[in-house]
Amino acid sequence: MKALSTVTRSIKPAEVEKKWHLIDADGLVVGRLAVIIANILRGKHKPSFTPHVDCGDHVVVINAGKVKLTGNKLKQKIYYKHTGYAGGIKEVTADKVLDGRFPERVLEKAVERMIPRGPLGRAQMRALHLYAGGEHPHGGTQPELLDVASRNRKNKVGA
Repeated sequence: MKALSTVTRSIKPAEVEKKWHLIDADGLVVGRLAVIIANILRGKHKPSFTPHVDCGDHVVVINAGKVKLTGNKLKQKIYYKHTGYAGGIKEVTADKVLDGRFPERVLEKAVERMIPRGPLGRAQMRALHLYAGGEHPHGGTQPELLDVASRNRKNKVGA
């Protein structure tokens, strides 16, 4: 009988198999959804996870504009950006972003801040496809539906 190996095997970039996942974000809590998406993008759900290789999967999120924030975060959460000029800091609340032109940016920023910074993180973020509405152009990849709401009752507001 062969003894168990004590060597940790690192996966090579050529050996990575990328799947596609589809998530309907309608009524889901932003932070809880962002954690699940970030783990899939990094590849931490796979037994072959290697920290320095992009071994994550593609994630397609529809209805990203219909996510929910708990508590008073809708009015109190503030997103900052800087114009590059002196005194050019701008702020906008989460309520205004969700009612604005690109409501999927709330979820995008939540996921982006859970992914490592640098070239690997940017490559992993390119595998995230967010759509504010219910339609997406990735039907040819046949993404498998991931039911986030049924994983935990706290993942959905009002459930």
